[in-house]
Formats: sequence, C-alpha cells, structure tokens
Amino acid sequence: MHKLNVLILGPKSFTSTLDELKSFLKFIPHFNASNIKYDVILFHREALENKLNKQLLDKSNVLKICATNKKEKMNTEENYLELPTTLKQLNSIVESVSVKKKFNENSSIKINDYTLDKNEKKLTKENNFVILTEKEIQLLELFSNHKKPISKDKILSSVWQYSSDADTHTVETHIYRLRKKINNKFIDDKFILNNKEGYYL
Repeated sequence: MHKLNVLILGPKSFTSTLDELKSFLKFIPHFNASNIKYDVILFHREALENKLNKQLLDKSNVLKICATNKKEKMNTEENYLELPTTLKQLNSIVESVSVKKKFNENSSIKINDYTLDKNEKKLTKENNFVILTEKEIQLLELFSNHKKPISKDKILSSVWQYSSDADTHTVETHIYRLRKKINNKFIDDKFILNNKEGYYL
C-alpha cells in the first residue's frame, strides 16, 4: 500500500512539530499546497482563521481531519484528532481515514452527470437525489460497466441469475420503473436508452 500524501495546515507550532516527527509518520506530510494530489488534509483549527486555508478546505473534496483542543462539531463532516495527541493516535486516524476513503471510492460510481452511491442507495445530480432499490443499483452498475447495449437475456442472467428462457418481462418492468423514477426527479427521459440490441446508458 502506498504512503498517503497528507497536506498539513495550521500554525507554525503545529506544522514544525509534524515536520520534526515526519520520519515516524506512516504518511507523507506536505506543508504547502503544491500540485501534488492529496489523499487527506490534516488541519489545525487555527488554520481556519487564514482566508486562503479556509478557501482551500471549502473547495477540496478530499477527506479532512481537524486537529483541535475542543471537540466542537462543524458544518462539514470532518474526522477529529483531539489535542494533545500521541504519535500512535495520529497515525491511527490517518490510516482509518484512508480506509474510509477507499470504501467511499468503491461505493461511488460516476454515471454521466450523476453519482451513484451504492452505500446510501441513491442516485444524485447536483442537489437532487433519488433513492434506489438493490436491483436498480445492480442494473445501473451493469449498464455503467458496459459500453455497448445489453440484451434482456444478459440482464436477466447478470442481475437475476435467471436462465435465458426465463421471463424477460421482469427486466422490462424494472427498467420502466427506474426510468419513471429518474424522469420524475430529474426530468431526464434519456437516461436509459434502448435499441434492438438492448439497453444502455
């Protein structure tokens, strides 16, 4: 597993302490926002007093860890590192955030302008979302993994594990409901298309 790139933001006392400890850290600390792609941002609460840091934190969609003396909740869903801390706790929280990051990446699929969150069972576009059933998620996953149209028989065998002589009406019904759900919420009647070869996105 590669070492995580962690951007460190905070007062001089915070950054210099981490700089001194860097040979004991299980991640690679970075102390300025260069062109490196960060896996995590570890910031001291005082970093929010700096306008540029605040903008960077607001714009960034990477997972964040807030190091703070007071455990007061913020608007965003940060992970917290309570100060003072130990080296073990510091390495541990960065590792746990890494696991969370991988889980989020595996549970989220980009489909055109939409995001399919398998964990929360919802399809999102901008600020709107619709809740999906397990079968609807499996259908969308199947479509997103194939560039070409998929036949009803193939859909049956992949999603329902039915043999090819089973009733394809099941597929038609589920796709009809899914199209209706998406069209009602997003006014998008071209999300799932079909031709003589089958269905596709």
